[in-house]
Amino acid sequence: MTIIRIGTRTSELALRQARMVQAALTAQGLESELVTYKTVGDKRLDESLSSIGAKGLFTKELETGLLKRKIDVAVHSLKDLPTESPHGLVVAAVLEREDPRDALVVNGRILAESLDGLPRGSRVGTSSLRRRAQLLATRPDLEVAELRGNVPTRLKKVDEGRVHAAILAAAGLHRLGAHQHIKSYLDAPAWLPAAGQGAIAVQTRLDDDRIRALAEAMNDAPTMRAVRAERAFLAALEGGCQVPIGALAMQSGNEAMLHGLIADIDGRRVVRGSIVMDLADPELSGIRLANQLRGEGASDILEGLRRASHIPSPQPE
Repeated sequence: MTIIRIGTRTSELALRQARMVQAALTAQGLESELVTYKTVGDKRLDESLSSIGAKGLFTKELETGLLKRKIDVAVHSLKDLPTESPHGLVVAAVLEREDPRDALVVNGRILAESLDGLPRGSRVGTSSLRRRAQLLATRPDLEVAELRGNVPTRLKKVDEGRVHAAILAAAGLHRLGAHQHIKSYLDAPAWLPAAGQGAIAVQTRLDDDRIRALAEAMNDAPTMRAVRAERAFLAALEGGCQVPIGALAMQSGNEAMLHGLIADIDGRRVVRGSIVMDLADPELSGIRLANQLRGEGASDILEGLRRASHIPSPQPE
């Protein structure tokens, strides 16, 4: 029997996520092994993500491994994966989504149970421009501190008092069994996560029909529908790690709402909106919401970010 090679990053969270895919393959009676990669984002921890600038900071090495046929499957946190896959690759499946919200972690010596309860001047750690913008829009009296590293490293920095608090993805804390560190959740739609946050992506080669079919068998349709809308919204705004953009599709009964926002770096201007999703065409919903926000000021924010950060302007087709 051929052993399926699963590509993953080396962090404990990435390995746990890869083992979830491995378990799904085992349930299909298949053998697999993990192949680990260190990405640019894993290596350049002394720089902010926005200053590194390149796309695919946590994914490119795995995608290269797929294209070179050194692995058969790549497992990613979907929020890290650029909205366009390299030619020849496809996101064949997403697993059932974990909690997509952000969570607040607070140093034990700080008497605060929520973001509102943090004392003025508190240093809050994050490496995300999206979190920074929403934080400063909500609490401009707080200080944002750059916080890089894997989840245990960031939790340790909070515990040691290098920052008074930090904002992390709830899904990562849950998957690592670190629920006890969470003081409160930052609820949507008032606070929006990254597009695809909480979802695990299974990427394969487009021409590998067997592996692609095996991956598709583990796909969670409601999660895929939601993240397709969110990622279409992100793509339509030409968003990446240098642009503070949040998006979340939320379903209630037979109806789903897509919420999105874009902000400037310091949260002085935030443009947000919501639309009822077209469940038959999630991508169209994402594009429509992006166009709605462009008409309400998102284009001005994007242009300002391009001037300040040298983000390339979209090229005519």
